[in-house]
Amino acid sequence: MSNYSNIDSKLIHGGIDGDENTGAVNIPIFQTSTYKQDGLGKDRGYEYSRTGNPTREALEALISDLEGGVAGFAFASGMAATTAVLSLFKTGDKIIISSNVYGGTFRVLDQVFNNFGITYEIVETSDLDLLEKSIDQNVKAIFIESPANPILTITDLREVALIGKKHNILTIVDNTFMTPYLQRPISLGVDIVVHSATKYLGGHSDLVAGLAVVNSEELAERLGFIQNATGGVLQPFDSFLLIRGIKTLGVRMDRHIENATFIAEHLKTNSAVKAIYYPGLPDSQGYEINKKQASGPGGMLSFELNEKHNVNKFFESLDFVTLAESLGGVESLICHPSSMTHACIPFEIRQKVGIVENLIRLSVGIENKNDILADLEQAFLKSYEA
Repeated sequence: MSNYSNIDSKLIHGGIDGDENTGAVNIPIFQTSTYKQDGLGKDRGYEYSRTGNPTREALEALISDLEGGVAGFAFASGMAATTAVLSLFKTGDKIIISSNVYGGTFRVLDQVFNNFGITYEIVETSDLDLLEKSIDQNVKAIFIESPANPILTITDLREVALIGKKHNILTIVDNTFMTPYLQRPISLGVDIVVHSATKYLGGHSDLVAGLAVVNSEELAERLGFIQNATGGVLQPFDSFLLIRGIKTLGVRMDRHIENATFIAEHLKTNSAVKAIYYPGLPDSQGYEINKKQASGPGGMLSFELNEKHNVNKFFESLDFVTLAESLGGVESLICHPSSMTHACIPFEIRQKVGIVENLIRLSVGIENKNDILADLEQAFLKSYEA
């Protein structure tokens, strides 16, 4: 753990700061699969890179430090991290998930863990009374996104953590949208935090990675065993890239928020937009709760296009705002959740939770905010059908 209390300094100096052997200010890339042993049972702390690698361990120490956890774990993707966390459960267990979650999280529960007798129930976790009423003897965990993907629904994490403790079940938060720069769920009582580090933590759309942080030694031992046994670990070079990306997280997120707030305020008054979802707007759902548990609204927003505008023509008309999967890069990325990120969720469920056909998700980049707005506005004009 670093001695820095301020998150801006922790991003750069947290975890393992540099290399003591050489004085290098950056952690070296230990690009090796195995390690020389000095005799039977005599290693130098490492045996095989699936089990432990110094570059990956530096990243794991950094994310643990940033999230305020006991231990961190790095995986080959966000879904590998989520899969490892869900592997903590056994046949007969049920997981409550937020009504808006990433489609891949729904898919792995619905089509993989379901095969092993681990079930799920979709609940609007922002409704705390409904959440508590949904807990029965089989429920062993609550899996939350706040803000949730893609409607940006806010859930009170501290209250959910208290409910979890009351019923002796784990609380798990996907903190991808907020990052530890803005929100630290473990400090609110949550047990496990997961990230698709591909997104804001990496920040440059040049790597795929996942991270998990736990709040106890017991969970650290269990998740560490699963990480080693199943083997979905992050490679040394990608670990190095991710450490490098995290160093600029603070300055990037400040710009993402500035731009997203600017875009949201303008879209709110644009006749092409039927509805907008952004936690930074004072009249948005969960605005006060988000202010209480996070230091900013993030760089993600979603909006529904007015029926007089053609969704396909809107996407085709964009210039540099890029139609693509993923989010959190320096470039602005836009997507159609119902046919892209959340396509694996059945149509009836999508409609029920608000993932409608005219919903558009925008990851606001760090380009000039006026250029982003101008690109959206010209696409609105070209997509209009009287």
